[in-house]
Amino acid sequence: MSEAAAANGSPSPAPTPEVPEAELAQLALEDEPKVSFSDQFKAFSKFGDCKSDGKLITLSQSDKWMKQAKVIDKKITTTDTGIHFKKFKAMKISLIDYNKFLEDLAKTKKVELSEIKQKLAGCGAPGVVSVSAGKAAAAVDRLTDTSKYTGSHKERFDATGKGKGIAGRRNVVDGSGYVSGYQHKDTYDNAH
Repeated sequence: MSEAAAANGSPSPAPTPEVPEAELAQLALEDEPKVSFSDQFKAFSKFGDCKSDGKLITLSQSDKWMKQAKVIDKKITTTDTGIHFKKFKAMKISLIDYNKFLEDLAKTKKVELSEIKQKLAGCGAPGVVSVSAGKAAAAVDRLTDTSKYTGSHKERFDATGKGKGIAGRRNVVDGSGYVSGYQHKDTYDNAH
């Protein structure tokens, strides 16, 4: 018993060993349900193909999986995966053939097979991972900036940039009797 526990009269708890932070982080990751490589294969082989039974995967599904897992990068490209996939001379390959495909790809590209499989197993469910705002936003902003409009198009908007509606698209007849563009409208009575 420790001196503090002896003074309080309570038994001392069992000594806790010091656990490094890296091990704690690994233990935290282990609490999440692990998904096996074969489960991921089945999920991605069904991704985008409602008729698939999950036993065969296509090249495009494999590429989507590898992109999501960040296996496809500067070292391994979709061209590389296409070359190695086409060696099987089939549109779809099984899990056993897919393992051979990964072994061949890893050996040719000098990448660890275990690293590739670990990335593929831990990439999450198939789907769109990140969606960017896109480059079109800048183009849309530029095209809808009414201050840059010229000619008859600028007449469709008021000074604040709000559209005038039908008045901006059609010449509305002014029944006042003056010609359009006359600036001294209704000033005749004031001058005489």
